[in-house]
Amino acid sequence: MKKLKLQNDSYKILLSDFKDWLDILGYNEKAVYYTPIFIQEFFYWLENHDIQRLEQITIDTVKAYYKYLGERSNQRTSGGLSKAYLNKHQNALRKFREYLKKHGARTFKIHLRLEKKESAIKDILTQSEVKQLFEVTSYSSKYQRTRLRDRAILVILYSCGLRRKEAVSLDIGDILFDAGRVFVRQGKNYKERYVPINKHNLRILEDYIYEARPMYNGSHGTEALLINKYGNRMHGQGMSRRLQHLLTLVDDQTLKEKHITPHCLRHSIATHLLQQGMRIEDIQQFLGIVL
Repeated sequence: MKKLKLQNDSYKILLSDFKDWLDILGYNEKAVYYTPIFIQEFFYWLENHDIQRLEQITIDTVKAYYKYLGERSNQRTSGGLSKAYLNKHQNALRKFREYLKKHGARTFKIHLRLEKKESAIKDILTQSEVKQLFEVTSYSSKYQRTRLRDRAILVILYSCGLRRKEAVSLDIGDILFDAGRVFVRQGKNYKERYVPINKHNLRILEDYIYEARPMYNGSHGTEALLINKYGNRMHGQGMSRRLQHLLTLVDDQTLKEKHITPHCLRHSIATHLLQQGMRIEDIQQFLGIVL
């Protein structure tokens, strides 16, 4: 469906902005790539039914489009579209409707039932839930060095919004205390950037670097910021395990049921910055999104 050519300029702009919005919020690469393709097919169908403005979309319009999807053939295999694929189209429409609502644009109603029950997306934390994760680091291990490292991991992944690979690649010298910046060398597509960090979070990193890190065996033999108990650069799996451990300590059942990963924390900070009114362009720069 990605080969469908749109004629309506406003639809083209909306599609491009929608994709940027998904990227800014930290959705994974597959979601950022495929979700707009589903909306592109929707726009293409609208054009072919002489619907050139979103204001023209009604409940019946959406139902008619969904009926078309249920009847059209699968272009890759024989037969029609699977229930799972139809659900992806529905979810794309709902995500696009959310995008419109967040931007104060007129939306349209979607009175459709999912073809099968799907679990709700749980990979975004509230600011209160993030605070709980920070709080449990005060007793997340019997070793002070591990507790301080846990706090440093949260600062790097949430407060700085780094990707897992970027966090793994950080060296001690990348924390620029005087400038209040973190230098991200190994960004996506090797795009270097400086990420701002406030004094509170700098103190957390300072405590880890000067009080906790030297207590790890072999710490003097590497420049890596985050290291494991063997003195080697910490891998992404190690960070993920620490996050899961923090999750077992919180006294919040709703939070316990969420799947916390480095990507989840990056997704969450992007959402919180957007909610606080930060400009999309500034969030893109903060997250190192290649335009």
